[in-house]
Amino acid sequence: MTDFEKMMELAFQNMKTQHAELSDQPIFEITEAEEIMLPMTDGVKLRTIIRKPTDEGPFPTIIVRTCYPHGERIQNLKAEEYCKRGFAFVYQYCRGSGGSGGKWEPNVNERADGKVTLDWLDAQEWVENIGYFGSSYLALTGWAIADIIPNKLKTLYLTHYGTDRFTSAYKNGLFRQDILTSWAMDNAGSPITADYLESVSYRPQINVDEKLWGMHLNWYRDWITNTQRSDPYWQVGFWKLLSEIPSKVKVPVYIGEGWYDHHLGSALKTWESLSSESKKHSVLRLGAWNHGFMPCVDGITANNIENSDVKSSYEWFDGILRKKTLPKAGVSIYRIGADSWEHVSSYPFKRNKQEEYYLSDYGLENALSVLEGSRSYSYNPDNPVTIHGAESLFKSITGVGSRIQPECNYRDDVLSFVSAPLDNKLDILGKIIVELYVSTDAEDTAFTARLMEVREDGTYNVRGSIATLAFRDGETRGSYTPGEIVKLTIDMWDIAWRFQKGSKLRLDISSSAFPEYAVHTNKAGVWSVQEDAVITKQTLHFGGKYPSKIVLPL
Repeated sequence: MTDFEKMMELAFQNMKTQHAELSDQPIFEITEAEEIMLPMTDGVKLRTIIRKPTDEGPFPTIIVRTCYPHGERIQNLKAEEYCKRGFAFVYQYCRGSGGSGGKWEPNVNERADGKVTLDWLDAQEWVENIGYFGSSYLALTGWAIADIIPNKLKTLYLTHYGTDRFTSAYKNGLFRQDILTSWAMDNAGSPITADYLESVSYRPQINVDEKLWGMHLNWYRDWITNTQRSDPYWQVGFWKLLSEIPSKVKVPVYIGEGWYDHHLGSALKTWESLSSESKKHSVLRLGAWNHGFMPCVDGITANNIENSDVKSSYEWFDGILRKKTLPKAGVSIYRIGADSWEHVSSYPFKRNKQEEYYLSDYGLENALSVLEGSRSYSYNPDNPVTIHGAESLFKSITGVGSRIQPECNYRDDVLSFVSAPLDNKLDILGKIIVELYVSTDAEDTAFTARLMEVREDGTYNVRGSIATLAFRDGETRGSYTPGEIVKLTIDMWDIAWRFQKGSKLRLDISSSAFPEYAVHTNKAGVWSVQEDAVITKQTLHFGGKYPSKIVLPL
């Protein structure tokens, strides 16, 4: 059994156990699965599987649209468990996948095909009302039609996806390789046997599909060449439409996310743009897990992590579809280190106050030193820092989350700054900001920042991020004069974390986080078309007129 097969088997067994623990016990007999080939507007037929209780109905009905044939066993398990509790359940394969007709093209047909499918379901006499269910790409298929739903659809339960695709693809000009290059390799329509690490290291990346994968993927090439939000690719067509859909949604939506899921940043933007009408009864829930709902925070107590999506999704649909009660709106967060859930009124989180730690020759200090200093290192793009413990990993799934870290300054191109032990516990909630004063002898380059908690049992990462000189002023590509000292702001995704009394803060500065992000070549321009790289000298300035610091939201 391969590692992937083992993971799928574990997911199946976990889901089976979690269904058995639901408060509503299975009391209904269910019919055999019925398969139909549902025609779309252009004549393409999609494989659609229908499960129902043996009662006459009508039934509250769950709909899932998926592109993953390897998940059929799990979808059928969900269908059986829901039907045994009085629901009908329908799952359908996107065109070109799982026995459905047509050509597989990610994202392209989900709005039109989803609309036809929902209108068909809405017209069925055995359907009382409808709930849309999906995670990851299966949540995309829900968001794609969330503003054009039929009358019977009363709610959507969508996890681990966001409608701001650019945020999921880029950070300051650098592509999220471990997310989207790995996804492209796994979902290209034909098997790819090329080595993953060789693929994400290939230059120029624009040719990796033909040179290593043996095919031409226009949609992947679009992803890796449109590096700015202002590029037309993101401002017209499907991705623009998708980003605008939340503002038009009228029904309650459950948006579930993990602090260490790679869609977190995009999902938070989705919540912000959700219509006021929908928000009256919608919920945002943020927990300490990864894309597969698995806990991923090492070295801490996590007895109350409550990561069962089975329980929360069933209760959501049972309340709205069967009991016909609208949920209480709000934002629920799990605070890592405190092992507790908290309810807050809104997102973005209110920054009541902040605490600043300044970089110096002595580490991290609460006050800015009047003495100026600097530290330098050589950055070689052909020898990037391999990351372990991060929020935006997928292929490297064992490394996602808060993981134990190497010792300080463990490489020549990693600069570590450590604080004194904390006198009291320190609770943070929101975005961590790092402001650096830097210079380099290249025309463009990158800097990374990673915050950690140093405890008696080891050092664990909290948050990390990356920025480039070309994008230091946001998304406007700016020019840089080699040797010039400039201010560079590195912003991190939101987090709820409790640093323990006696712990130390550690901040690592470097220039790469591989394979989480594309490796910067130290050249200006679009990363994916660059054929080679150069080695550069990076200098970090601090103290005096260079107040390099980390800002913590309290």
